[in-house]
Amino acid sequence: MYRVCFKKPEPGGIMVSRRNKCILTALLLLMLVPVTGSAQTTPTFNFPRITLGVDPARSPGEVATSLQVLLLLTVLSLAPAFIIMMTGFIRIAIVFFFTRMALATQQMPSNQVLMGLALFLTVFVMAPTIKEVNKNALQPFLKKKINAEQLYLRGVKPIRTFMFKQTRQKDLALFMHLAKEKRPKTRADIPTHVLIPSFIISEMTTAFYIGILIFIPFIIIDMVVASTLMSMGMIMLPPVMVSLPFKIIVFFLVDGWNLLISKLVHGFVA
Repeated sequence: MYRVCFKKPEPGGIMVSRRNKCILTALLLLMLVPVTGSAQTTPTFNFPRITLGVDPARSPGEVATSLQVLLLLTVLSLAPAFIIMMTGFIRIAIVFFFTRMALATQQMPSNQVLMGLALFLTVFVMAPTIKEVNKNALQPFLKKKINAEQLYLRGVKPIRTFMFKQTRQKDLALFMHLAKEKRPKTRADIPTHVLIPSFIISEMTTAFYIGILIFIPFIIIDMVVASTLMSMGMIMLPPVMVSLPFKIIVFFLVDGWNLLISKLVHGFVA
């Protein structure tokens, strides 16, 4: 017979024998062994670890590289503003929205489609300017033939030429007066910070002018349809429901998108 020693139970406690204590301790040890073993045999992965930190530069070349990275990040963050404000994107986007409003097709085409088409047309229109900037400014800078200041001067020159072609003299005179600048003798005397808002105002004015021309034929269709419905006594029928198919048919017959885009592109090229 085995003799088992029992502890005197405490009030409200549970009696546990020494043998049971040993068994519980052994089970706990067995449960811990697989965890320890699996931690020791954890496989390692040769995956690059990305870290961000600021270390002191050891040479002037490292300082120049850091400044170039900061400049590049700044340019990338301002790139959307440059695309919108210094290219033909403003005119193209406004004309597209006016066209959709004149057709009264609500959200067709969608904003994503119109903005995507406007962006690609902007790249198409600005392709000669982009090539000139890349050839005369970016490539020499990457080959370390020019410095950052020369990069800016060479890069902004073709962009200024493009903006001057699309900017009205009236808008240039307005902002030169607001900036309290002297009367310029040549285009080189006009600062860039004066040219950019002048270009934006001119583009918006041109876009609204084109929008009015687009609205005129569709307004005539609306008026004819509304007068016809009134003469027939169909007052409860909305004229938009009847005129919408006629607008789409007319726009399709004149090949509206082809005509609209060709006029937009020729307006920049001319």
